[in-house]
Amino acid sequence: MTATTERPGRPTARIEDPALLTGRGRFLDDLDPLPGTLTAAVVRSPHPHARIRGVRLERARRHPGVAAVIGPDEVAETLRPFPLSLKTPMPYYPTGTDKVRFVGEPVAVVVAADRYLAEDAAELVEIDYEPLPPVVDVEKALLPDAPRLHEGADGNVATDRAFEFGDVDGHFATADHVVKGKYTFPRYSSTPMECYAVVAHWQDEADGPAVQAWANFHGPFSMVPVLAGALGVPASRVRLMIPSDNGGSFGIKAGIYPYVALMALASKYAGRPVRWTEDRIEHMLASSAGSDRVMWFEAAVSADGEVRALRADLVDNVGAYLRPPEPSTLYRCFGNITGAYTIDAVRIRSRAVVTNKTPTGLNRGFGGQQLYFGLERLMDKIAEVCGLDPVELRQRNLVGSEDFPYATPTGGVYDSGDYQRALEMLLKNADYQALREEQRAARERGEYYGIGVATIVDPSATNIGYVSLATPAEQRTAGRGKSGSTEHVRVSVDLNGIVSVLLGTVPQGQGHATVAQAVVAEQLGLPLDQVRPVVEMDTATTPWTVTSGSYSSRFAPLLTSALVEAGEKLAETVKVAGATLLDVPPDEVELADGQVRLRDEPERSVLFRHAAGLVHWDPGALPEGTTARLYEEAAFTPPQSKAAGRNDQINSSLCYGFVAELATVTIDAETRQLRLEKVVTVHDPGTILNPTLLEGQIHGALAHAIGGAMFEEMRYTDAGQPTATFMDYLCPTTAETRYALNSDHLETPSPLTRLGAKGCGEGSSMSLPVAIANAVADALAPAGVDITTLPLHGNVLNELLNDNDNERDL
Repeated sequence: MTATTERPGRPTARIEDPALLTGRGRFLDDLDPLPGTLTAAVVRSPHPHARIRGVRLERARRHPGVAAVIGPDEVAETLRPFPLSLKTPMPYYPTGTDKVRFVGEPVAVVVAADRYLAEDAAELVEIDYEPLPPVVDVEKALLPDAPRLHEGADGNVATDRAFEFGDVDGHFATADHVVKGKYTFPRYSSTPMECYAVVAHWQDEADGPAVQAWANFHGPFSMVPVLAGALGVPASRVRLMIPSDNGGSFGIKAGIYPYVALMALASKYAGRPVRWTEDRIEHMLASSAGSDRVMWFEAAVSADGEVRALRADLVDNVGAYLRPPEPSTLYRCFGNITGAYTIDAVRIRSRAVVTNKTPTGLNRGFGGQQLYFGLERLMDKIAEVCGLDPVELRQRNLVGSEDFPYATPTGGVYDSGDYQRALEMLLKNADYQALREEQRAARERGEYYGIGVATIVDPSATNIGYVSLATPAEQRTAGRGKSGSTEHVRVSVDLNGIVSVLLGTVPQGQGHATVAQAVVAEQLGLPLDQVRPVVEMDTATTPWTVTSGSYSSRFAPLLTSALVEAGEKLAETVKVAGATLLDVPPDEVELADGQVRLRDEPERSVLFRHAAGLVHWDPGALPEGTTARLYEEAAFTPPQSKAAGRNDQINSSLCYGFVAELATVTIDAETRQLRLEKVVTVHDPGTILNPTLLEGQIHGALAHAIGGAMFEEMRYTDAGQPTATFMDYLCPTTAETRYALNSDHLETPSPLTRLGAKGCGEGSSMSLPVAIANAVADALAPAGVDITTLPLHGNVLNELLNDNDNERDL
């Protein structure tokens, strides 16, 4: 399928904003979907690792207003462990059953008439713990004598896989340089404005139990069968509803499903619907976060700076459980693990390790932040070894525009791009040579001034088949593979010509309704106000598949393609109806300006709504064989998203954008304060569907990146106690995100999507952290300081600069 030149083509303001700005948003905590709903409070573990010796619930059950109290016994008796991505003996329930394995892990749930009563009664739950030694450091968790989290497993390694593509040893044997680096990426979250919220209702019916649940879940809907498996009911008996407004997620709210199961169980025992709204401390302690990673890279490099082969050893700290969809973080970027560079051979070892931390999951750009931090720091180190400017080193290794579609050794197929041109735009917009002159002058004054660059491939429209890579090929069941990047839509026209568009992507603030309205209006030749998008999700009525959801930048490439296909089908029916009214052949009419009109005589026309009315009111007037159907469903399923091959190659995303980014920083020699001065960025998202929304996505991704690079880190003491408030988990505010921004765009439309669009919501969250790290390393190069981890703030920089031998490995 080739891209068309069709696009919405009109600058449109976000239609979601008026309701949000006037307090008319529909968030779950504002809604009361079922009468008689009770409220839950969760009792959580204060220990990172402890055996549960006993739980006494009687006092809490006797408290006035309490309807039910459940603990480990009820959970183990009624629920099954969640189905895992791997057959690893590390069972995961929504509460601790035999042990607790992280601070904040649920142990009991109290259900009462209101939250005050529930919280009071929760304090009466008595739990007898036997503390056990914790382990939070992933390298220590690998040691043979490390505390073991799951007794049924051989150790703390949940998965360990090795891959090789190409002649890795041959390239390393003939390399002029072998450049090595060890890098660590921190665990940090997205801290959305709205925390988790669930309303669940367990119903025992004649043909078995059924669960209705409302949640501010954002997908992926592959979690629905995981939830159904734990509840012990068919997926068709689990009805999940998501309101139209979601106060941010960025991946984090995919991890809400354990609480859906837990509140459904609480509802079963209470005999009524149960509501639970998470507070901020609970969210910080026990919701989800991106995984922290330790990684070792080695590159085989020629004398002129050509990177010919790569060895990567990746170790992800997934916390206490291999919670689905983990170990996805290791594999989401499998197809683009060589980044934007023509590296011919790769050897990869991928391990997921459990520790006494909160389980991990999706976080904006998941897998990409970790990968590119290591790869792009390594590229700077290669440049230093080869005596090249970091930009020149990248120019020598970038995939050329003539090479597209470009196949990576791991199976990725980059669909389109012009990486060299984007980098040239970046250098011109930044006035790179002038920045280097400015740096030289600053160094002569004894100031720390650094320039950092990153060039990354931005994968979008994830092919869920990558999850199977965690299972060796010989153990994958024939005929039960996983693949795909499907999105569904339903578009219908009522008898007044108003078009309803039902989306299945569950937006969280990106502006899906705005773009969908514009795409369908363009397809049907209608004014915008004649198209009404619906973004509420109900798994009983909304078209969806397990791949549906708002993650991995799927909307622009996938759902808009489905919209185009549904719109084309509807357009044909309306054209036939309009042509019937005009008494002309259908191939002589077009849809434009809210009319069906003759292409060669546009003054001869009928209104779109009159043509639609004919189908509704007088279908007998339609030509024989014409369907009286004014609703269409479309499922866009690109054939390029295949299951992993027996050789473990996989195209892990459908399409691949590109980001070239530059950051300049200064470091105060006295206070060690790091200041981000300037960001210059060039994005290639394929066809730009809405410039305003694109800029909003870039600004948001930059803010996320600044947090992870300079402030945010979910730190744990050696005893396993985590940060739990914004007093010690530092999020950037408007004061910390003030910098000079130059944002530019290059459009190389994807040939694989109907509008040529690729994703754009995650790029800078992956590229800016390492661009900042590269800039800091550049600033501190005269002091002999290397940067191997994040975040970078005054305390870290002070330790580095005060370290006399400058060999401390961060």
